This record gives sequence, structure tokens and C-alpha cells, in this order.
Amino acid sequence: MSRVPESTDVFSSGAESVSAAIADPFVRGSDYLNRVRQLALDPSDIELPEDINDRIRICTWIGEHGDAVNAELQSCLDACHQCFGGDRRRPMRILAAPLAERLGVDALCNIHLDPVVIFVDVGRIDPADWLSVVVHEYAHAHLKSPGHGRSFLEVVTHLCLGLGLPPPTVEGTGDAPDDEKLLRHWPHCQSTRDPQRWWRGSP
Repeated sequence: MSRVPESTDVFSSGAESVSAAIADPFVRGSDYLNRVRQLALDPSDIELPEDINDRIRICTWIGEHGDAVNAELQSCLDACHQCFGGDRRRPMRILAAPLAERLGVDALCNIHLDPVVIFVDVGRIDPADWLSVVVHEYAHAHLKSPGHGRSFLEVVTHLCLGLGLPPPTVEGTGDAPDDEKLLRHWPHCQSTRDPQRWWRGSP
């Protein structure tokens, strides 16, 4: 299992010599996305549109607002941590990033890193549901497993009850096909119509 280098902290340059460059929002956003790609299962999982103008707008927006977005996601992660005693909490990190359309997901986690890293495409989800998507990925990160069986059901139910979210209503143990299908999308989240529009900072 690979360890996450400490120098990959959000927007951290790791060297004073580039601090002036990092002050530029576009460069700051580009640097952030490059660092996030290094933590993904596949660097191509973090994707920007082909249009160069859109790429510039998205990188600039991330450079200006990324810290605030990641702070909000971190607060969701911290809320999940509070549902477990200290000895049961797993080390993990969470980062906002535009995910590739081909993945067909709002969030994912790299369970092969230590600590596990959760990636959330906040452009794909209504902000009111950010906690819900973090709950889902937190359960995977806590178990270090991509499955949606009995163990996932137990953890996600525990989190939902602790955070005041509706717990999953499955018929069996979570291993039946219908249960697994429901758990793949629990807690439910409201998707946005145009994820890239959000990342571009468009109203």
C-alpha cells in the first residue's frame, strides 16, 4: 500500500521558490489538479474539458475557491469521524476534483493509499447533498472496500443514524441484488444538470 506524501497537502507548493507563481489563481488551480491526479487510481480519472478557455476558467476558479470548497468537504468528513470512537476512526483525506465523465460517478476513493483519499466532484451534486455523498464514500474508505454488501450496509446505516440522514431501507442483509442496487446510491443525492458550469463558476 502506498503512503500519501505529506507534500501533497492542498495547494501546498512544497518550496518557497514557487510561492510567487502559486499566488496566481490559474497556476494555483493547475498545480492543485496535478497533485490530485497523482493520488487518483488513474490520473485520467481527473478530467478537464477539451476547450482551452473552459480549462483556464476552471483552473482559475479552483485557484480562487478550492480552499473553501475543500474546507467544507473536510467538515463533512469530520462529522463522519464523530460517529466513531477514536480507535475506530480510519485515517483518510478528502479532495474536490472534476471527475471524468466516463466514470459515471459523483465521487470515488482510492483505497490503495494510506491514508485513503476520497475524491468528490462537487460540480455534480447539489451542495445540500455534499454530506450524503461523503457518507457513502466514507463507508467505503472506512472498510477499504468497494463493495455494497453487509459490511457496507452496517457502516452506512451507522453513519446515517449518527448524522440524522435517512438510513437505507433494504429487505435483507445488503447482499441481495436489489439491496446492492439501492446501496450503490445511498444516501440519495440530487445531481446537477451541468457539472462543468459549476466548476467554471457560472451562475
